[in-house]
Amino acid sequence: MGYRVAVVGATGAVGREILKTLAEREFPVDDIVALASPRSAGREVSFGDRVLKVQNLETFDFKGWDIGLFSPGGSVSAKYAPIAAKAGCIVIDNTSHFRMEPDVPLVVPEVNPLALKGAKRGIIANPNCSTIQMVVALKPLHDLFTLKRVVVATYQAVSGAGKDGMDELFSQTRGSFVNDPPKIEQFQKQIAFNCIPQIDRFMDDGATKEEWKMRVETRKILDPEVEVQATCVRVPVFVGHSEAIVAEFAEPVDLERARTALREAEGVILLDQREDGGYVTPIECVGEDASYVSRLRVDPSVPHGLAFWCVSDNLRKGAALNAVQIAETMIALDLLPAHA
Repeated sequence: MGYRVAVVGATGAVGREILKTLAEREFPVDDIVALASPRSAGREVSFGDRVLKVQNLETFDFKGWDIGLFSPGGSVSAKYAPIAAKAGCIVIDNTSHFRMEPDVPLVVPEVNPLALKGAKRGIIANPNCSTIQMVVALKPLHDLFTLKRVVVATYQAVSGAGKDGMDELFSQTRGSFVNDPPKIEQFQKQIAFNCIPQIDRFMDDGATKEEWKMRVETRKILDPEVEVQATCVRVPVFVGHSEAIVAEFAEPVDLERARTALREAEGVILLDQREDGGYVTPIECVGEDASYVSRLRVDPSVPHGLAFWCVSDNLRKGAALNAVQIAETMIALDLLPAHA
């Protein structure tokens, strides 16, 4: 009993991580295909101990395929996800294109798995990487104390901008030691040895699109009554997003109850020791699946507040892993029948 799986955008950083995650988690695959643009067709990618030759997305027929894991870019998903869904292939899309459409579920399996039952169009959206790790950490606290407001500052790795972003950090860092002027292409300013308080374009109210995503996606996934104020910053880290989160609740908070809830929560690892080094940094979360919570403490500036630090591998839980977990959850909920 297994599934025919198409990985779209298979040559990109997230696509490769999806293939790796499927193999590591022994997802029940009967057949698998790697798809990308015509210029990438013929290249090879790894799936466990197998090598897959990339096929051309533009000429691929999705009929007879069960699951499409998409990470090719928003404009490509906008065109090909509906084609795949119309052919009967359930699409799990990692781009931002469908996220806020009311008839497309936006899902983090640890938070709102039952939303998958609303996938009437055959398309499910994977949230933004920074949103995913935050709502996983907030969900057990929301269940306890009823979340009202979140103020978050993110410190986001360059891999969030793909392989080209990682290459730019590497080349600028190397160039700084031989006095080469930085070549700025992927980011608005030099990223090596710097922080850039802009991710995505600016909107009319002064927020960036990334900050807007964190607000509207959190409300759609967790609770439409929750207010979110985000400041999103790109930092010179290759992999692993970090977030400083301040949460205000409707009910009185109890620190020990909060600790217990986080320890027991699915997808969360609480590592919080009040000593030098008793917290998790982004380099330590690379290759890991959890949202790590550290520096948990009461916020005395509001009546019922908690503050904490959260890190997660943005290519895994922030993208590939969450997409695969959505497919696994659909199987568990009997929403995706297997082939005999």
